[in-house]
Amino acid sequence: MNKRKSYVYKITGMALMAMVISSCSSDDDNDDLGNWIDKSVFDGSARSSISGFTIDNIGYMGVGYDGDDYLKSFWAYDIEGDYWSQKADFPGVARNAAVGFEIDGMGYIGSGYDGVDELNDFYTYNTATNTWAEIASFPTTRRNAVAFGINGSGYVGTGYDGENDRKDFWKYDPGTDTWLELVGFGGNKRRAATTFTINGIVYLGTGVSNGVYLDDFWAFNPTTEVWTKKLDLDEEDEYVITRSNAVGFTLNGYGYIACGEYGGTTSTVWEYDSSTDEWEQKTNFEGTSRQDAIAFSTGTRAFIGMGRTGSLYLDDLDEFFPLDEYEEED
Repeated sequence: MNKRKSYVYKITGMALMAMVISSCSSDDDNDDLGNWIDKSVFDGSARSSISGFTIDNIGYMGVGYDGDDYLKSFWAYDIEGDYWSQKADFPGVARNAAVGFEIDGMGYIGSGYDGVDELNDFYTYNTATNTWAEIASFPTTRRNAVAFGINGSGYVGTGYDGENDRKDFWKYDPGTDTWLELVGFGGNKRRAATTFTINGIVYLGTGVSNGVYLDDFWAFNPTTEVWTKKLDLDEEDEYVITRSNAVGFTLNGYGYIACGEYGGTTSTVWEYDSSTDEWEQKTNFEGTSRQDAIAFSTGTRAFIGMGRTGSLYLDDLDEFFPLDEYEEED
């Protein structure tokens, strides 16, 4: 949504009409900006609370929950070819609500929930050999955390440990296979938050704690390992960004938060401009509104798929084109 300032003019009726027509046309153009294109439906069972990562032009994802069972299967989506292929199963116990990230071409998945306990085991995936190896466990049990890989390290933080929501952050060093606790995150405790990365800076927001949806928004510099508070997600009256269980991704230098849950599933999509610390609403996700979906992004292409709405588990996938006008029939 565009921010607007109100001005008072002494003008003729004809001029006022021209301004209103121009303003309405501009609003309509912005409301319709962003288009979604159907892509290949997932070959496996519909699921939510999946974990994954993107390496080159392949989106990898697995584990999750299908409404009956916790899952171990692991899949790859070929972005250029628009097809799915099954890979070696995740070696840990079946789970959902785990985290995934990428470091220097290697994938990592760990933590989560197996239907009884929160988990802390972690594994790395080699795309070249289609093999898994166990690594050092995360220092505490956790589900619904956030994670990201950047500058040769992995970071995991926030989430729920089985008793409390958390706000701690840990750094994983693949060279030494060790975790180091970081300090300095001034945000609230939370679970089911969202991150994306723009120009080497990681942005974190959304999530829920004790039934309260959180509106604080933060930027993390991995070089200095310093967190900086940004404008809240409800800074402007027209912002409706606050939610949990959403997806975050980066596309063409902008950050996006999409879908999720806020008193019910939502399909709204918001675009973040890091140069102005401002948000603009884009065309809603075209598929069924959902939470606990997954997003793949190469930086120049982005996709959202899977997830659930209520007890309906989903297996569709859509690609987002933020600069295209909305076409209902795509």
